[in-house]
Amino acid sequence: MGSLAEKSKAIIIGCVLGDGAMRCKKNALLEINHSHKQKNYVDWKFNALQQLVRTPPKLRKSGKNRIACRFTTRSLQQLTEIYKLFYKTGKKEIPRGFDLKPLSLAVFFMDDGCKSYNAIYLNTQQYSMESQTNLMKILEAQHGIKASINKDKKYYRLRIAVGSVGKFRSIVKRYLLPEFNYKLP
Repeated sequence: MGSLAEKSKAIIIGCVLGDGAMRCKKNALLEINHSHKQKNYVDWKFNALQQLVRTPPKLRKSGKNRIACRFTTRSLQQLTEIYKLFYKTGKKEIPRGFDLKPLSLAVFFMDDGCKSYNAIYLNTQQYSMESQTNLMKILEAQHGIKASINKDKKYYRLRIAVGSVGKFRSIVKRYLLPEFNYKLP
């Protein structure tokens, strides 16, 4: 298998920014894991990445009452390159200045975005302040989207400036699955 198709790579990067997790021994794999209520979304990801996967998504019990829908890709050299970019220290982080495609941003938003009144948030609480600052700079430099780091209880997340919501919407809207339109103000 050669290099990843641009669309596949953009989806993978969006997954990694959001709810996706990567593991690596010799080569990396990507795990997609969402609630069974988001099975349509998992199936969309599976269909887009099918050439990298051996088995289709499966439902599995996770915890006492949670049913998850998940799949993993094969371990591949092409994924290892992405792993090395986002897991330099072994922990997921957002690198400086990587190319954030509109499709990647849309997948990230479908995974971890939300709205509050006229604002949009990216739930980046899992990331360090440095990673969040890197993402904020990338959004502005590559897409003209202004954001700030916003305190959410004891954690921090990114808040898209109200003045940039229209631009954000125009970038991600064409990629959003219909069931995620509720996340846009």
